[in-house]
Amino acid sequence: MNFMHAVKRGVFALLIALLPAVAMASGAQLEEKVVVYSTHGESMLELVADEFEAATGVKVEFINLKGELADRVRAEKANPQSDVMYGAPSSVYQELKAEDLFDRFTPAWADNINPLFKDKEGYWYGTIQTPVLMFYNTEMMSKADAPKDWWDLADPRYKGLIVSRNALSSSARATYSALLQQFDKKGDLDDGWKFLKGMDANVKRYYGSGSLQYQAVGRKEAAVSFAVLNSVIDNKIKNKMPLEIIDAKSGSPVITDGIAVIKGAKHPNAARAFVEFTGGAKVQALLANKFNRMPTLPEALAAAPKWMSEISFRVMDVDWGALAAKQSQWMQYWDSEIKDSAKDKK
Repeated sequence: MNFMHAVKRGVFALLIALLPAVAMASGAQLEEKVVVYSTHGESMLELVADEFEAATGVKVEFINLKGELADRVRAEKANPQSDVMYGAPSSVYQELKAEDLFDRFTPAWADNINPLFKDKEGYWYGTIQTPVLMFYNTEMMSKADAPKDWWDLADPRYKGLIVSRNALSSSARATYSALLQQFDKKGDLDDGWKFLKGMDANVKRYYGSGSLQYQAVGRKEAAVSFAVLNSVIDNKIKNKMPLEIIDAKSGSPVITDGIAVIKGAKHPNAARAFVEFTGGAKVQALLANKFNRMPTLPEALAAAPKWMSEISFRVMDVDWGALAAKQSQWMQYWDSEIKDSAKDKK
């Protein structure tokens, strides 16, 4: 470790150690606990909770709500039961910001994040950038036969060869909506629904669990799927699965997983401290190395696994702000009219 790196680590450790003292000096004493609603997995949340409690003495109570997170926050607007929303795509944050569900807060690292990864008014911030890519089992399919773009997923030659997450998954929800937007931007939304209907006819099964989705591909029940890049890398490296990602011609959606302080939080000081801590470079780098989560802070990316800087893929042009106003309605329609519609006719 070089001298400057050691100094930086020492300064950061000192700042974290001083968090409670700084809060008290400003008259904002930290509460004894903070309640966090999240879409992230429990092992990752446990690590963040342990690190935050060690640094501040504040106990973290977290609940993993997956795709139900936004509805839970909405339902509790009059009497919030959580202090922090952690996880879910930026389109959801934009949607909930418009419903006046967040409090504005500016952490110390806010200026270091690309404007693409944060709310310009300071209501939410991106802590993880999450590309969603198609992939295939190389023992079932050659590169030549694999899809080249998302629109290939509706081609009848892939019938029964695709498995997918359902719209309870926040990443799948964002992906289906991003694909629809490519048609909507051209005034061809009906063609977008036709595409998703064609894709549905090829999907063998939808899963509410990512582990079941990968098990199906690993057991060769289906050859093609799509998921967040970090989970594909995890299963390829750690679980030795024969997976290959697809660099779609139209690009792949890159979701920004965010964090925000809930308006009316019962533990507001602890909530702000949690956002400050969790979005900082130390925790972003920790999650990058432990869970393959790609940081939004350049400083954390520099300390992340090498593949995060080296991997190359095209990025889909998605207007996440415009998407926020339409996503809920679109996904309700997808769930009621598109999902398994081909199977219903059998």
